[in-house]
Amino acid sequence: MRPQDIVVLLKIVAYNNKEWRNIDVAHDIHISPSEVSEALNRCKIAGLIDSKKRKVNLNSFYEFIIYGLKYVFPVEPGAVVKGVPTAHSASPIKDYIAAGNDIYVWPYAKGTVRGQAIEPLYNTLPQIVQQDDIFYELLAIVDTFRVGRVREINIATEELKKRLLND
Repeated sequence: MRPQDIVVLLKIVAYNNKEWRNIDVAHDIHISPSEVSEALNRCKIAGLIDSKKRKVNLNSFYEFIIYGLKYVFPVEPGAVVKGVPTAHSASPIKDYIAAGNDIYVWPYAKGTVRGQAIEPLYNTLPQIVQQDDIFYELLAIVDTFRVGRVREINIATEELKKRLLND
């Protein structure tokens, strides 16, 4: 698995059952169509998408994010930089907690918030998330699993469950 595989699956989830093509995903997250195809192949092997590579296996994906993501794609907060808020510094997690001084951002020169740098799962994310609120929320939730503490992860688990499993 590669980090962009998670981004591709989250984008498909954000389409909310709307018809999509590989080229649509590629265009929306600024990667090549061949990278989308390769990501879908890896996700099929991992059991995170169906055999036709059209429908995300939401239960498996949910479990992977909760239990495996922080081990497969760990992150260490870096220097204080300007960027786009993520993890518990972005919606929906920030709606439940006061971030205090622990603000996490994806580094981005045009960003509006200063915080500790968190490497995004894919380098185009800071530029594109403003165009899709659902996608942005899913990415922030996922980053919470990568960098959050127990309370934040518990909130992220519930938010992810709402979005993936419709509970």
